[in-house]
Amino acid sequence: MNKLLHLGCLLGLALLLGCAKKTLIYEGNSIMEDFTPRKASYEYLQGKAKIVLEEDSGKITRGTLQLRAKNDSILWFSLSPGLGLEAIRGIITASKIQIQDRIGGNDVNLSHEDFERLYGVNVSLDLFQNLLWANIPYPVSYEDRLLRVGKRFELTQVRDRIRYFSKIDTKHGKVIEFSSTSLSNLGSILGSFEKFQEVNSQVFPVGALYKVAFVTPEKSYYFRVYLDWTSFELQEASLGFPFRF
Repeated sequence: MNKLLHLGCLLGLALLLGCAKKTLIYEGNSIMEDFTPRKASYEYLQGKAKIVLEEDSGKITRGTLQLRAKNDSILWFSLSPGLGLEAIRGIITASKIQIQDRIGGNDVNLSHEDFERLYGVNVSLDLFQNLLWANIPYPVSYEDRLLRVGKRFELTQVRDRIRYFSKIDTKHGKVIEFSSTSLSNLGSILGSFEKFQEVNSQVFPVGALYKVAFVTPEKSYYFRVYLDWTSFELQEASLGFPFRF
C-alpha cells in the first residue's frame, strides 16, 4: 500500500467541512471546576480541510480532505492531493473500514478486528470521531485514573488492551492532547489540538496534528498528519453520501 492509502485507512484517522464561514477562535471565559467534558453533538456534519502528510523520510504531501458524517453511524471522506484529482475515497462505519485507492488500485475492505490484526492499531468509528472532534475516548468510570493538574484534567483509561491518555482543558472541556497506545507495542496514535472554534454553540478543533505509528509483518510506518479546517457545517437534515461500496 502506498502512503496515501495508509493515510486514508487511518483517517479513517482521521479524520472536513461545506459552507465557507469565517473561523471564530473559541476562548472560554470560565473555568470548569468539576469534570464535565464536552462531546460533539450533531445529526449530520459536512466540511473541508487542508491536509499535510509528512512521512518519516521527510517527504511531504499536501491536499484537501472532504468529510460527510452521520453521528455514530458513518464517516465518508475523500482525499485529493491537488488539481481536483481524487486519490482516495472511503467509508467508515461501526463495523468496517472500506477504502478505494483510485490511483494505485490498492483497495481495503476490512472489519475493525481485521484491521487491528494486520496493522496493530485498534480502531473504531468512535475512535475516529473522537480524534476528529477532540472528545475523550470513553465515558469516565471507576476503573479510570482522573487527576486535576492546574488548568487541566488528565485522564488515563485502558480498554481492550489499549491505553488512552487525554489532557482536557478546563476552559472548554475539550481534549487538547491525546494518545492511544497498544499494550502489545504494535501501534500508537497521538493527537494535539491547539485552537478551537465555536459552531452552533459547540466547540470543535480549528486544526490538529496527529502522529501515527504502526507495524505490519513487512515493516514499521511512522508519519504525521496536519489538518487545517477551512469550512464547517452542522445540520439536522439528511446528507446524501456520494457513493456506496
